[in-house]
Amino acid sequence: MRSQGLRIVFFGSSLASAWWNGASMYYRGILRALHARGHHITCYEPAPAGHRLQHDMPTPPWARVVVYPVEDTSGLERCLEQARGADVVVKASGGGFHDEWLNHRVLELRSGRTQVVYWDLDAPVTLERLLREPGDCLRALVPLYDLILTQGGGDRVVLAYRDLGARDCVPVYSAVDPDLHYPVSADPRFGCALALLEDRLPDLDQRVECFFLRAADLLPDKHFLLGGAGWADRPRPSNVRYLGDLTPREHNVMRGSARAVLDVSREGMARFGFSPTAHLFAAAGAGACLITDAWEGIELFLEPGRECLVARDGLEVAEAVLCLTDEGVRDLGDAARRRVLAEHTYAHRAVQVEQVLGYTGRPLAPRELRA
Repeated sequence: MRSQGLRIVFFGSSLASAWWNGASMYYRGILRALHARGHHITCYEPAPAGHRLQHDMPTPPWARVVVYPVEDTSGLERCLEQARGADVVVKASGGGFHDEWLNHRVLELRSGRTQVVYWDLDAPVTLERLLREPGDCLRALVPLYDLILTQGGGDRVVLAYRDLGARDCVPVYSAVDPDLHYPVSADPRFGCALALLEDRLPDLDQRVECFFLRAADLLPDKHFLLGGAGWADRPRPSNVRYLGDLTPREHNVMRGSARAVLDVSREGMARFGFSPTAHLFAAAGAGACLITDAWEGIELFLEPGRECLVARDGLEVAEAVLCLTDEGVRDLGDAARRRVLAEHTYAHRAVQVEQVLGYTGRPLAPRELRA
């Protein structure tokens, strides 16, 4: 493939609204890093009828954003025509509108010049659905894509997709954006023994109960903070203060102010393993003392006992909170930050994407790994 920048078009959910799109930080990190390496990014995203999306970032200078109406597919037809002839066409999972239709139609753009990629942001859930429902429309399309990329899942996800006929499948994990996730001065509003920042989802609710709320029950004299959408009506111990849905800028302050930060994986992600959350890298980038639920593959990203603490249930979370010393909090946070900056930035992920696309570009420059 040619060595000058690629023209990459991306069909997915909202780039500018973290409230609408839970994967927006992942989108932004990878696409911004690809742009920084000389590639030309166009994002096609839906404009839901009757909804005014709450944007937490302005239109980015590193991507052209085109929104289309969702009442019918006519707007998407125009976007597909504009995308014709691009070097890479990406269809991301979970666009929210006309997904099945678009999964088929992007494949019509394949040519000797154009690779068409399916980017699965929820691979464990997708694969369990495809295996459970052989008639699922996506199952027959998997072998037709040039490449399947996933946000995580490790070898189990790769082998499952290959068993379904995928030409290749490569996990591109979440990462840290050093420009967004960095140590900040503590804010007394967010001072606590343990903080958790997660939106409430059906396959996360019971795990938050097990790891976070149970730990709070066991430590009634400690102060806990819970941030994220959807928890207002969830019963919780009296020592857990709910902050509601915080802005992305407040995320960094919360992580930098809490004595320790808990990261909890969704049920499917924990079951498959090798699926670190974006919150895990954001907390490490902020230099937070990180406690994570136990899942296979954590060692690939952070070393337990030196760069993070790993707990199998709420009792072990509570024990970790009690045993942390001031020195231990500092050492764990500093070590985690060094590790992710050295190995797990979105600049690293952009190079990986180039490689799997067969692109021959420049090596990663030291200035791209800002501390």
